[in-house]
Amino acid sequence: MKHSHLFQLIAFMQPFHQIERIYRVNDTQIVIEFDKNTAWTFDMRRDNPIIFSAPNTKRTKIYQAPFDVLLAKRLNRSSIQSITMHNNDKIVRIVATTNGSYKSETTILQFEFTGKYTNVILLDKEEIVLEALRHIDEMVSVRSVRVGEVLTNPPPPTFTPVFYPIEDVEAFLRHTYDEYAAFGLERLKKEKSSLITKRAQQLKKHLDALSDEEKLLEESSTAQHYGHLILANLHTIKGYETVLKLNDFDGTPLEITIPPECHAGARMAETFFKRSKKGKQKALGLFQERENLTEKIRHLELFAHTIREAQTPEEITRLFPPKVAGSKTKAHTKVSDGIEEFWIEGIKVSLGKSERGNSELLQRSRARDIWLHLKDRPSAHVIITTDKQQLPQTILEAAAKLCVDFSVFEKGTYLVDYTPRREVRVQEGSNVLYTNYKTVSVEKK
Repeated sequence: MKHSHLFQLIAFMQPFHQIERIYRVNDTQIVIEFDKNTAWTFDMRRDNPIIFSAPNTKRTKIYQAPFDVLLAKRLNRSSIQSITMHNNDKIVRIVATTNGSYKSETTILQFEFTGKYTNVILLDKEEIVLEALRHIDEMVSVRSVRVGEVLTNPPPPTFTPVFYPIEDVEAFLRHTYDEYAAFGLERLKKEKSSLITKRAQQLKKHLDALSDEEKLLEESSTAQHYGHLILANLHTIKGYETVLKLNDFDGTPLEITIPPECHAGARMAETFFKRSKKGKQKALGLFQERENLTEKIRHLELFAHTIREAQTPEEITRLFPPKVAGSKTKAHTKVSDGIEEFWIEGIKVSLGKSERGNSELLQRSRARDIWLHLKDRPSAHVIITTDKQQLPQTILEAAAKLCVDFSVFEKGTYLVDYTPRREVRVQEGSNVLYTNYKTVSVEKK
């Protein structure tokens, strides 16, 4: 962040008298709720630390590290004594006090926008480090940041910073957020779509390496034909022959190479019949594997397309529910290779990735769950696992959007029917009839 921008933001902050709440919303972002219903986010990334004003701020998790505990203890509901640019450097220093039952405490909150060593540091009034977002050892930098030690000032800037005027601070903070959100969204899209595309490419490579089932069926048919031909000519076959010279049923002469383990005509025929049966089974298995891989690839292509078309980071993070390390709860156990699971506002939403997955999803669902499907056209089946009588419209719309996104690539307006699972009658496989349904419209932009 530019020196002159920080200088002007500090000037704008002078009327602020109170820190109502302060908390971390992710690993690098700290939100300060000032008086007058003003909330600013300090994003202290090393590569590009910035300050912005977000329309709404949601915590990804509740942080309980010593830094966060002390941050809340010493600064929530505190009175601001001063806000300054410290050392004429890109350092925002906020001095605040809290009044307890017996005494008041003074705390210095220091945001350092200093590139490689960007940091957030809590100091007492003697400028001794209480805690820090990043602890820096003297082996790493000549200016260490360690709890219990006095914090030294960095060398002051040796240059005269260029002044870049801000016409409207609030508009500037909103614009900074818009740029940050757009950059973060594109970065998230690239990261997640690359992950899904890589999986699809691996499956395509596997698909391309499969044997040709048509060729296997042809070889199976030939082996069966040879078996019948040998049986028809048993009286002419000698046990020691390695190549049989026979006339086909239409009189065409042909030669059949005999497997070395066969020494009798009946054994020869049996061997060819076994080859024929094995070839048919392998061809059938290959057909099923090819179909399964094709469905998986299409699902992943729809997945990547959904990521690329997402309008907000929340839409993408919804597609990748967090995994709890070491958890063996049902909520984090992979149910089936044919079913994808998502979480919307704490409610599980399951989606069939293929016809087999759709069928399995229908079998696993309960009577009171909500079933969704595109109106009058093939689509993924979606199940909302719920006990609620009245499901929030936001969850229905989000689940309907998943149904559309994982069923079609084309943009447009789609109708999605939904009804309790008990109203759905399975006919064959994943083909169903349903009654007493409602419809929601989803626009795929």
